[in-house]
Amino acid sequence: MKLYRARIPQIATAVIERLSADGDIEVEGSDREEAASDLVAIMESYLRRDNDLREAVRDEMDRKNLPYDQYGKVKGAISEGWGHPTGDDVDRFLARQFIENFMISNFIGEVYTDDRELYKKILDLLKPFDVDERALRAEAEERIKNVKEGSVERQDALNRALKEVRKRHGLN
Repeated sequence: MKLYRARIPQIATAVIERLSADGDIEVEGSDREEAASDLVAIMESYLRRDNDLREAVRDEMDRKNLPYDQYGKVKGAISEGWGHPTGDDVDRFLARQFIENFMISNFIGEVYTDDRELYKKILDLLKPFDVDERALRAEAEERIKNVKEGSVERQDALNRALKEVRKRHGLN
């Protein structure tokens, strides 16, 4: 799962509203906004750490003078060392963080469902917010098919096209 800043408030509200409506957690109406804000803070903290990871990867690659095709390998090594989830682990990480928050939050009155069931429900709630990155990339590449492959211009054009596609889909 790739987490987009634009989707964070929607995710937080959906999780709190659904779990409250299903009776999994008890949240007073006046506390729902604050409970959702706690989830927003968790996701924003993840994004800050993810940004720090990207910077650390760039620095490491510059320091070792590695080519761009090594980015994934370097990112994997650093993220593992940091214990920072990436890729398919992001939604599982967020689900665990949300559950931990429910147990200590001043805005959650009671948790009625066991952790394992909450975990499954939260994962199901996160699925609709997952973005098909391959489809976005394919759409962006379709827009730049006239630019020569393997060139710096193509990479710049692809980056611009991806930004436009993400914006059109409400992800930026």
